[in-house]
Amino acid sequence: MKIKILGCSGGIGDELRTTSMLVDGDILIDAGTGVGDLSMDELLTIDHIFITHSHLDHIAFIPFLLDTVMGFRDKPVTVHASAETIATLRTHIFNWKVWPDFNVIPDEAHALLRYKELTLGETIHLGGRKITALPANHVVPAIGYHLDSGETSLVFTGDTTTCDALWREVNKIANLKYLIIETAFSNNEIELAKLSKHLCPSLLVEELSKLAMENIKQSVEVYITHLKPGEGESIMQEIAETHMTMPIQALRKHQIFKL
Repeated sequence: MKIKILGCSGGIGDELRTTSMLVDGDILIDAGTGVGDLSMDELLTIDHIFITHSHLDHIAFIPFLLDTVMGFRDKPVTVHASAETIATLRTHIFNWKVWPDFNVIPDEAHALLRYKELTLGETIHLGGRKITALPANHVVPAIGYHLDSGETSLVFTGDTTTCDALWREVNKIANLKYLIIETAFSNNEIELAKLSKHLCPSLLVEELSKLAMENIKQSVEVYITHLKPGEGESIMQEIAETHMTMPIQALRKHQIFKL
């Protein structure tokens, strides 16, 4: 599996793009503004979109993607998400008021958009690749994802705050290599982090302490995503000052992971 980071910022501006990852050319994990940098040919190869939750920075470019490829595809794009996220997309986005309902375009029998409801712990198998829904704890129903090639694994938490259920599942992954976890705020914004159910460096340390010793020993690489614009450097400095033993670095746009 080849995973390319299209966007990983908590906002926009300059070269910043919001959350999206491209897997092997045909799968998106979230569909933030980073999707807008893809070419027409690249957009046409996307068959599956896995959504962590319904917030705009994670779904903003699903409508534009569908509108762009309409008429050039003979099969639907499948959006995989929790029942709650699908309900939000149906009610508030693809409702003919904000955007056309591609679930019935060009007609119900040949719809461009197909929904696939995911439940926690469910694994989707796509050509030898396994994508499993993981627990998350956010202000709206949210999930993370475990991507497994069979050789190595990557976990993406999506947006989350403290979540013991997540770590119970992560600690079962014997071949974990990469962990992408959010830290949206600095320590002096801890109350805002708690209110909005995000992490700050002090909360991040508490969460990473829940990693099983086996995972720490095998040098899991930790990457920080969803840094707020203008605060990334100070947040990463606060993380560095915690002196965690595992390697921790900021996730970068266009970064590539191979599983």
